Amino acid sequence: MSDPADFLSRLSGALPAAALRAVAPRYLSEPRGRWEGRACAVVAPGSAEEAATALRLACEARVPVIPYGGGTGLVGGQVAQGGAAPLLVSLERMTRIREVYPDENVMIVEAGAILSDVHDAAEKAHRLFPLSIAAKGSARIGGLLATNAGGVNVLRYGNARDLCLGLEAVMPSGEVWHGLKRLRKDNTGYDLRNLLIGSEGTLGLITAASLKLAPRPAGEGTALMVVEGPAAALRLLSMARDHMGEGVSAFELMHREGLNFLAETMPQVRQPWEAAPEWFVLIDVGLARGLDPAGALEALFEAALEAGLVSDGMIAQSEGQRTDFWTIRESIPEANRHIGAISSHDVSLPLGAVAEFVAAAPGALARIGAFRINCFGHLGDGNLHYNVFPVPGRSRVEHEDQRDAIKTCVHDMVHALGGSVSAEHGIGRLKVGDLERYGDPAKLAAMRAIKAALDPAGIMNPGAVLRVL
Repeated sequence: MSDPADFLSRLSGALPAAALRAVAPRYLSEPRGRWEGRACAVVAPGSAEEAATALRLACEARVPVIPYGGGTGLVGGQVAQGGAAPLLVSLERMTRIREVYPDENVMIVEAGAILSDVHDAAEKAHRLFPLSIAAKGSARIGGLLATNAGGVNVLRYGNARDLCLGLEAVMPSGEVWHGLKRLRKDNTGYDLRNLLIGSEGTLGLITAASLKLAPRPAGEGTALMVVEGPAAALRLLSMARDHMGEGVSAFELMHREGLNFLAETMPQVRQPWEAAPEWFVLIDVGLARGLDPAGALEALFEAALEAGLVSDGMIAQSEGQRTDFWTIRESIPEANRHIGAISSHDVSLPLGAVAEFVAAAPGALARIGAFRINCFGHLGDGNLHYNVFPVPGRSRVEHEDQRDAIKTCVHDMVHALGGSVSAEHGIGRLKVGDLERYGDPAKLAAMRAIKAALDPAGIMNPGAVLRVL
């Protein structure tokens, strides 16, 4: 980094006052409270051109740049602790829904648009933007694409990558890439869009996106069904898809510990059973006109009961009940935060290996110490949130010296079963060592070559994804 004072002077002279922000604490924290960041300045550009000016000046001065969306990331990708204080580029002013094309099922939005606002804009056009996560009220589209976010509807609609047709982005040099195409087919060379999606701000700054929409299902239904365990849940998923095909939108596996945590920390959340079952699933379906979701779920339950896959269940009879069912699933992460995890794991496994992992992991962890485990997640795509907590009466601080051993134990088992240690939260700074430990050497070499080619000065989110050498 060259003279910091000169850089800040040039930055303030080149951008309008509306783009300059104070370095407030909200920009320097992350949801799990494990890191505090730093910044030499914060800018909030109002256009791609203003963002390009900020990145060009940063590149010339060799100032690190951290793109900042909603700040909801869970792996530390939005904070920096060591090295030169970075320039933080917030997308909070770039929130416009630029255009909606209902007949094309396309929407063009700026990267700072809040996910729930995108949902509302799609609904006004009688369309659906299916990406949905618990932090939909604060997560921004740019960050969701930069981390290739997943969420509850991946089973039917795919990850963020599958819901994006084109991007507008600022490259590390300050050059703007105008790639906001609405095309389903475009084989004109390397796919820069898919390179930037999932790169966590290390290759460029996403400023706008062309998003895929979907028709709104004519009828939707939700059910909770009690299963013996993950193996039975997997067979139930297969049966559900046999009955309803691609009408199955979400299939969420949950454990009794999640309900215990809700009862302990969020008693206002209505519990579905007086005595919580050990394992249960939430099934959400969206069917075409003329089909009855409640009837389809009832038929599924009857077939599953006869096959010995379920022992109890309830089908939502109103929109209010659907909301209550989903509130349970969406409140579990908040209850987890109230309890305080020692180590949280966002992993994915081949579907056929999920039951084996869930059965073996508690015994492996018991050799390290006594813990509570809350295992839940998107069974339809093999993504489990496998979180380890202290027993009642103890806090996570008392287990700090065991955190690395716990994480290594879980990740080693996932890797041995052909899984991934980062399913949907990304690498950030938290999992850089994991990527090095479990990543394919040829892939890591290619990633470093791409980083060096697109960001030769190394200014874009240094230390995230790839270690600074």
